[in-house]
Amino acid sequence: MATDPEHVRNLELEAVIGFNGGVSSGLRVHPDRESLIYPLGCTVIVKNIKSGQQMFMHGHTNNVSCVTVSRTGHYIASGQVNFMGFNADIIIWDYAKKEIYARLQLHKAKVEALVFSPNDKYLVSLGGQDDGRVTASSSPLAGKFGKHVELLFWDRNGNMRVWELDLSNRKIRPTDCQTGQLKRTVNCIAISEDDSFFFCGTTSGDILKVNPKTKLLNSCGPIKQKFSKGVSSIKVLKTGDILVGSGGGMFTLCSGVNFKTIKKVELEGGVTSIALRGEGHQFFVGTDAAQIYRFSYTDFEPDLISTNHNSAVQDVAFPFGSSELFATCSKGDIRVWYTDTSKELLRITVPNMTCNALDFMQDGRSIFSAWNDGKIRIFTPETGRLILIIHNAHSMGVTAIAGTRDCRRIISGGGEGQIRVWEILQRSYRLVETMKEHKASVNAIKIKSNDKECVTASSDGACIIWDLVRFVRNQMVLANTLFRGVCYHPEEFQIITCGTDRKIGYWEVYDGSAIIELEGSLSGAINGMHVSHDGNHFVTGGDEKLLKVWNYMKGTVSNIGTGHSGSITAIKICCNNKHIISTSADGAVLRWKFPHPPTI
Repeated sequence: MATDPEHVRNLELEAVIGFNGGVSSGLRVHPDRESLIYPLGCTVIVKNIKSGQQMFMHGHTNNVSCVTVSRTGHYIASGQVNFMGFNADIIIWDYAKKEIYARLQLHKAKVEALVFSPNDKYLVSLGGQDDGRVTASSSPLAGKFGKHVELLFWDRNGNMRVWELDLSNRKIRPTDCQTGQLKRTVNCIAISEDDSFFFCGTTSGDILKVNPKTKLLNSCGPIKQKFSKGVSSIKVLKTGDILVGSGGGMFTLCSGVNFKTIKKVELEGGVTSIALRGEGHQFFVGTDAAQIYRFSYTDFEPDLISTNHNSAVQDVAFPFGSSELFATCSKGDIRVWYTDTSKELLRITVPNMTCNALDFMQDGRSIFSAWNDGKIRIFTPETGRLILIIHNAHSMGVTAIAGTRDCRRIISGGGEGQIRVWEILQRSYRLVETMKEHKASVNAIKIKSNDKECVTASSDGACIIWDLVRFVRNQMVLANTLFRGVCYHPEEFQIITCGTDRKIGYWEVYDGSAIIELEGSLSGAINGMHVSHDGNHFVTGGDEKLLKVWNYMKGTVSNIGTGHSGSITAIKICCNNKHIISTSADGAVLRWKFPHPPTI
């Protein structure tokens, strides 16, 4: 059925859980001291520090690689990565309007770094290793070049250089700094308040102090205890002291004279960003584990203000009959979140493993999960304590999982295509049956409310409806696709499916016959779907990065949500029809306002 674009409304995005901690110096504090600015995928997020309210700036076509803020705060600039040979855009944003002010296409493949001049007239950009250009642009901000000279400090191919703008000839001319026999690769640079020195953090774990006037190395330190895994971020305070973040996760306050450590604390993940708030009495630190910490200069104690997934989120689940909490899973962990505030309540960690799917038992007493090491793990939702492990559940990893309403059985699917039924006992388990008709990975399992039937979707192009009493196939649905998702309608007389063919299929449960087929996506697979509890609507999302709300009976789209920067991996509507939670391959978890209140 065709969808009339005039009747499709935008879906309201309420909150985003996510921070790309892999972007060097990606965390910024706006000069008004009220907002944090940071990237997530191809989105730049502006978050109020006090209220937590978020604004989203969309415009990049690929992941944001760098962010900077002008000294006056009027402008934000962000650069992106792109495919080899293609332009990597720079976008200048009007901060007040949260709109694009100008778009520049000056570099190929990647924009490595950006910085505004102190007077806001110039924006200097550095290309990545496949571009290698340093560019100064003024036309979007100040018309023609002025007559004064600006200096930019950077490191390229192991050479320390001072760049001077020859404005009359529209050139940028470098001068190499003299470091003698000392050879270093620089990760980050910070300039002292009076411009007398600039400090360079190196991959070797030490700091170079260079005089910009003489272009000579002043000193190098610390001599004995270097920073583990290199200096990855650095900031100079007005006092002359230096804040240093290392790739090993150590955050240090040290002297700017001799680099002696004054205070230090170890954080989760390598430090990638340090952002000063105001005069530097308070500062924020971002790590590659997607954590954001707040520090006070006086006590130097970390306050964890934001936790996020740092890899693709595979699944999301609500407890039965509850909308207050939800759980997500990713590589290495399961996290439980409070829905209204997006605060992390519990983290269950399983190092070096990926959780492919999870759900809550109907009684709310456990979280059961499917892992790529072939194990099923069951935890308590209050403390995260491990209750039970089913070893060797599937030979090629557990890829899908579901639990019966009586809380006695778990149905699992594996990468090899087998469906297995497990009986959960007090502190043990029993394999009840194995069903072997799928020829490829099982991607979704849904159980009928009477626990006597289930439907499974597989990459072999088949959805099979199973009898859970006799453990035989009742019906099979075949299509020229890799099925990614399947759902029962609440009345359980129909199922709907989605997959790589971009189609949404309606099927009769009784005989497996096709009812109707909808064009679900213009580009890319549909990876996730969920039907509302009243059966009037369902939601879909996938590689198109759009969240769509559909009218079930009409087969038309009523709302579209734009906000994901990566492929959508999973979607759930909460039981009270207030929120939609969607997850994506870039580690983001988004909360949307469900546009259709429940019918009475």
